[in-house]
Amino acid sequence: MAGHSKFANIKHRKGAQDKKRSKIFSKLSKEITVGAKMGGGDPDANPRLRLAIQNARALSMPKDNIERAIKKAEGGDAENYEEIRYEGYGPGGVALIVEALSDNRNRTASNVRSAFTKFGGSLGETGSVGFMFDRVGEIIFPASVGDADTVMDAAIEAGAEDVSSDEEEHTIICAFEDLNEVSTALAASLGEGASVNPTWKPQNSIPVDEGKAGTLMRLIGILEDDDDVQNVYANYEIDDEVMAKLAEG
Repeated sequence: MAGHSKFANIKHRKGAQDKKRSKIFSKLSKEITVGAKMGGGDPDANPRLRLAIQNARALSMPKDNIERAIKKAEGGDAENYEEIRYEGYGPGGVALIVEALSDNRNRTASNVRSAFTKFGGSLGETGSVGFMFDRVGEIIFPASVGDADTVMDAAIEAGAEDVSSDEEEHTIICAFEDLNEVSTALAASLGEGASVNPTWKPQNSIPVDEGKAGTLMRLIGILEDDDDVQNVYANYEIDDEVMAKLAEG
């Protein structure tokens, strides 16, 4: 679940890592179940389910977990999850979009509002910051699939809108409504991506100084740690040196 990482400059040991992995798998399972419940359990006929399964595989989620999540939906055992979007401002005037899948709207709203309040943010109405973002499709490939020119050619051929490459990965942006078609074309030429997701891409970034950066990161961390929250997007820009200090501390 890398909601804000690419556009926002974010790139305990085993116990904490296992806990984080378990939480990621739980959120992936929820997305698979919701996708299957909405569009059926056949990924070939259900683009949302297909993307959810692809992302689960990219993060090494066991096949049994994936199949169990689909069967839960097909068997009618799945909770009635509601898709909810929250919007607001965090420290430094940074705009935040929080996407949730919840079976209890009151609980989720209370948790999200509490996090914003605790870290000096303010929760607004839906649409209060959404206009600062573009809804797009994001497809990420590891650098190992080819050089920047090769990926650029494949992206143009597939109908993508933009490509950025660095030492670790290639990020391809396409129109939101074209995500399934573009990702399918890229899979044919480059193989399956490491992740394929609809995302909220900031139109502009807000510089955040060291004094506000730590508080902002804690807010985002608390939100991402909530079981109901699937993705967090933010339009901040933090200096690499500041990010390094935060990582150390």
